[in-house]
Amino acid sequence: MKAMEDQVVQEEQGYQDDEESLFQDIDLLQKHGINVADIKKMKSAGICTVKGIQMTTRRALCNIKGLSEAKVDKIKEAANKLIEPGFLTAFEYSEKRKMVFHITTGSQDFDKLLGGGIESMAITEAFGEFRTGKTQLSHTLCVTAQLPGAGGYPGGKVIFIDTENTFRPDRLRDIADRFNVDHDAVLDNVLYARAYTSEHQMELLDYVAAKFHEEAGIFKLLIIDSVMALFRVDFSGRGELAERQQKLAQMLSRLQKISEEYNVAVFVTNQMTADPGATMTPVISWVGSLLEGCPSLTFQTVWLGLCQPAVRCWASQPAPAGWSSGDTQTDRPSPGVPWQMLLGQRF
Repeated sequence: MKAMEDQVVQEEQGYQDDEESLFQDIDLLQKHGINVADIKKMKSAGICTVKGIQMTTRRALCNIKGLSEAKVDKIKEAANKLIEPGFLTAFEYSEKRKMVFHITTGSQDFDKLLGGGIESMAITEAFGEFRTGKTQLSHTLCVTAQLPGAGGYPGGKVIFIDTENTFRPDRLRDIADRFNVDHDAVLDNVLYARAYTSEHQMELLDYVAAKFHEEAGIFKLLIIDSVMALFRVDFSGRGELAERQQKLAQMLSRLQKISEEYNVAVFVTNQMTADPGATMTPVISWVGSLLEGCPSLTFQTVWLGLCQPAVRCWASQPAPAGWSSGDTQTDRPSPGVPWQMLLGQRF
């Protein structure tokens, strides 16, 4: 028994050591001739780590008030001294991938379908019709992300960005009862923000990055419910479609970089749209074409069906595909929706 406890302690210690090595504070640039004022300007723009500089283009850095092209070149040069921009062997990268963790959904079958749960350093998108459990799944993840998991995952805090005013703390209390955890502790570990416009939603991501840096390794999950709601309001008609998709791609790229920079899981919900020209069977698809519009992102998409009780998953990453379906319902997730599951690979 003691040997097992020692093994768990060693796994958690190794996990924490990996987390600490992931973050290189931007203040390290002072040793390479970058003044404190310029560092504060970058922090105000949500760039708080050396890796964050590497992920930001020179053009974006020049857009920060007070940073000239000469300063940006000097900052980039200093960052490259701290982070080797060279290649890794496949073995070295496989060791780096060991830092990736999975957050349970509360359903063993659903976790198996997703390859272990909601994955860190990636974006998981859940889309479906009204009343299919997208927001309920978001609430469930607020609780399950705080629970210790496999591989030494210690649990952590959650940030919830609400765009539709659907967040309900009382629902977290109900879900906390299922997992036998303290209500107040669960609520204290969820940081909530209400977004009112697509621009406000983007601005909140700068705060998210700053918070992840301030409490490095503490936050494990970022939830946006829903990611497209404000974009549909702010950009209407085909004339603004190109601009909307460009802004959306920028936001998704920002989310992907945040997930990789701070080793957190990102979970977003999305809405559905119907084709009014369809005659026999209604043609439905998710809004914004998140997966198709950003093929370079590490994406996993989950469709929650209403008319057909099914969950379908697509991934724009080379993950193994599998499926399970049938009439038997061996597990009932906490949202209360009986899910029969089907998994397919999407490239």
